[in-house]
Amino acid sequence: MHDDESGQAAGLRAAGKRDDELARAVGLRAEGKRDEARELLVALAARYPDDAEVAYQTAWVHDALGLEAEAVPFYVRALAGDGLSAEDRLGAFLGLGSTYRVLGRVAESLETFERGLAEFPGDAGLRTFNAMALYSSGRAREAVSTLLTVVAESDRAGGYARAISYYAENLDETI
Repeated sequence: MHDDESGQAAGLRAAGKRDDELARAVGLRAEGKRDEARELLVALAARYPDDAEVAYQTAWVHDALGLEAEAVPFYVRALAGDGLSAEDRLGAFLGLGSTYRVLGRVAESLETFERGLAEFPGDAGLRTFNAMALYSSGRAREAVSTLLTVVAESDRAGGYARAISYYAENLDETI
């Protein structure tokens, strides 16, 4: 075997091990064994500091444990890197924006949701969490308007979608 071939084989084995360990950690988190999952994910994140998927899963487990401040750098790494599926990238925007809001870092929350909405403009979840951040920033009117628009566009508005859409833009209107 040539040196470059043995290097490729070692790389494939390492990637397989990473995938197995990541799958195991995600499985532990799903089973409610979050502390064990966290331990594995923190070790993986140390070994693969530029791996967006590992960073995202590590952020997620920290959030699930109520360790929001510790989740932030992992979310930031996940969004800065390449390799996340669209679903995970959306989840990272939601997680980071929501975590910033919970930590009282509302301006960073709004900025994160803005970035997320630039990539996923129609996502109801992002728009809803953005509305919570708007409310936390003192922009209650804009928050309610956003929420009404999300409801009007959903399948939950019944026959009132048109009226809800109207009032989303005209909240202060009375007769």
